[in-house]
Amino acid sequence: MQAYLGEFSALLVAVFWTVTAIAFERASVRIGSLSLNVIRLFMGLFFLTLYVWIRRGMPFPTDASGFNWIWLSVSGLVGFVFGDLFLFKSYRLIGSRFAMLIMTLAPPMAAIAGWIGLGEKLLPLQILGMFLTMLGISMAIFVRNVNKKGFSMNLSLKGALFAFLGAAGQGIGLVLSKYGMQEYDPFAATQVRLIAAIVGFAVLTTVLGRWRKVLGATRDRKGMSATALGSFFGPFLGVSFSLLAIRYTETGIAATIMAIVPILIIPPAVLLYKEKVRPLEIIGSVISIAGVALLFLV
Repeated sequence: MQAYLGEFSALLVAVFWTVTAIAFERASVRIGSLSLNVIRLFMGLFFLTLYVWIRRGMPFPTDASGFNWIWLSVSGLVGFVFGDLFLFKSYRLIGSRFAMLIMTLAPPMAAIAGWIGLGEKLLPLQILGMFLTMLGISMAIFVRNVNKKGFSMNLSLKGALFAFLGAAGQGIGLVLSKYGMQEYDPFAATQVRLIAAIVGFAVLTTVLGRWRKVLGATRDRKGMSATALGSFFGPFLGVSFSLLAIRYTETGIAATIMAIVPILIIPPAVLLYKEKVRPLEIIGSVISIAGVALLFLV
């Protein structure tokens, strides 16, 4: 087991993120995407702070440099505020299963952002992997019209666009996080990102005048239970085990295993939400994940 600790941890991450996606889909329907984002960030920060306090002996990232704070804060605003706001909105329109499938675009977007912003190389096979990812997603979300003269989307265009923006936020946020973290502790770096995101959502909630709605959401027991479940398995366990996976195995292997969420989420989507899954959706999910694998493993 020790020899495959990284791979096993990456598999657990995929399971954790599957639970998170399902929990947050249910929570977003009950309390709204903005309320969900604000509350889950506080919950995630609480879980992470307890862990970091025990592990590092300090509850907050007071030893972070000004460089770390600036770039990790920007990363938190782009990834958690912009990206997750649109991702959670997509949950209400297209469901967590399709949202997670479209989110497989986040690694290719991170690769493109790294190529543009950090001067990282993009090999021909990696570009092929990006096209495979897009092909797989297209196979899953487009269906042939009855008149056989063309194709149409199998889900809400607005929801798909929101998921795409969520993937863009996640991918670009990841690159900014890598640039801002440098040699700093990854868990404390995540704290900085969460703190910046909380500030960002606090400003947004104030401008929109939604604090009463956010506070009202805390009285929804089912919504709060789903939010707590997603926060525990996502920002806390998901982040922790993803770092453990990268530590004990190759990053490409870990990233590929963690990308199988669109496959893992199919059984609970069928059992819990009685969704009908077309064979092409399963094939498209597999091709999309293969594209991610090609992107990282070349």
